[in-house]
Amino acid sequence: MTQGFSNDKYVQLQAQHIRERIAQFGGKLYLEFGGKLFDDYHASRVLPGFQPDTKIRMLQSLSDEVEVIIAINSAHIEKSKVRGDLGITYDEDVLRLMDIFKSMGFAIAGVVVTQYANQPAADAFRKRLANLGVPSYLHYPIEGYPFDIERIVSEEGYGKNEYVTTTRPLVVVTAPGPGSGKMATCLSQLFHEHKRGVEAGYAKWETFPIWNLPLNHPVNIAYEAATVDLDDDNIIDPFHLEAYGKTTVNYNRDVEIFPVLKAMMERILGSSPYQSPTDMGVNMAGMAIVDDEAVRIAARTEIARRYYRCAVQFRKTATGEKELSKLKMLMNKTDAALTLEPLRQAALNREAATGLPAGALRLPDGTIVTGKTSDLLGAASSLLMNALKAAAGVPQDVLVISEEALKPICELKTRHLNHKNPRLHSDETLIALSISSATNEQAAAAVDSCSALAGCDAFFSVIISPTDEKLFKSLGINVSCEPKFEQRSLYHK
Repeated sequence: MTQGFSNDKYVQLQAQHIRERIAQFGGKLYLEFGGKLFDDYHASRVLPGFQPDTKIRMLQSLSDEVEVIIAINSAHIEKSKVRGDLGITYDEDVLRLMDIFKSMGFAIAGVVVTQYANQPAADAFRKRLANLGVPSYLHYPIEGYPFDIERIVSEEGYGKNEYVTTTRPLVVVTAPGPGSGKMATCLSQLFHEHKRGVEAGYAKWETFPIWNLPLNHPVNIAYEAATVDLDDDNIIDPFHLEAYGKTTVNYNRDVEIFPVLKAMMERILGSSPYQSPTDMGVNMAGMAIVDDEAVRIAARTEIARRYYRCAVQFRKTATGEKELSKLKMLMNKTDAALTLEPLRQAALNREAATGLPAGALRLPDGTIVTGKTSDLLGAASSLLMNALKAAAGVPQDVLVISEEALKPICELKTRHLNHKNPRLHSDETLIALSISSATNEQAAAAVDSCSALAGCDAFFSVIISPTDEKLFKSLGINVSCEPKFEQRSLYHK
């Protein structure tokens, strides 16, 4: 939990670097946003001190100069592609993103619907946008993309795409997820700008991998763990090494596409401003690390979390074996398992002693508390109560929720709601605790300690329910589970 990253320094350096890029291109820059523009919890976990909304807050410092374009792939609309972290479709997320941008004072130039080929769902989405007063623009598939440079950078390629009129010096191009066509949108806009005699350039904001950290630094390896399903690999940037004699880190997809991108920019601008994919990046994150050992520990812990999450998914669905093997390799490479092992052993030992599922949580001061399944509470509920009492300084043997308060809720679940399991989930337990806090000072102290658990790690001896996992996530607790079901059944809710 030691801070290893200076948020203020990062915001200052990043804003300064972006202004330099705008000036480099004569006053207009199309900035592709890789990764999440806000809610970047991966970055906050591996760089303790990084705030999840840091990037959007930094842009707010430039808000008078910023305009936003959101790109969405027509195929993603047609297939109702869902954001795994939010559980909503990409087209719904476009609306969510626009609401957030508007609430923060950003101008929105419009939505670009990429790879458009008369998909009915894309047409319906455009009509919905029009009814909401949001302009949308069509970009089409280009035969031979991305290798037929002559066709791409011509009236038959980018020239067919609809041009998005923008008026501000910094145009941020973002999207609900990968594969949305952000880079192609930027380059298409460059083509049209230069046709109109407007000087403009392109750059990319990609937080990970961090170019000026070693290839095998845990923070960079944690990025590989986070993108294991995309087959991303960190590699040394060969173009940067050849051009400048300096070793920097990039990832395989950017390195593979760079010769094509460079050729496109040469065709559009007359010459390429970049000699390497590292040159394209606007990333000062490495400059803001203030405690390297703290971020190494945080990154190794994140790798371990990713491994256990994938192991649980494999146990549930029997899919993702390749990803699980790679995560195990990354975990062994960094000794990441050691970071969660004390918690894992505490949970497994408690289960062995009681014969029932159990959990363990590490408090900010390093103390490990455990919780076990009982007649009234599941392992997650029990652990949460014990953790809140420990954080509030309430003795563990003190009941902050009376048995008389719990029993009617359990009875309601079984007699009237037809639940087979009377035990309370953690959200139900937290509500019971909140009700008790009206007349019990120690219960009130426990409720007030919820925020103290943010950033803590918990480990369970079995796979916990989605309800419990969601509640722990809302409290900011990182959950890992042994890939084992509580019951020996073929069907698990």
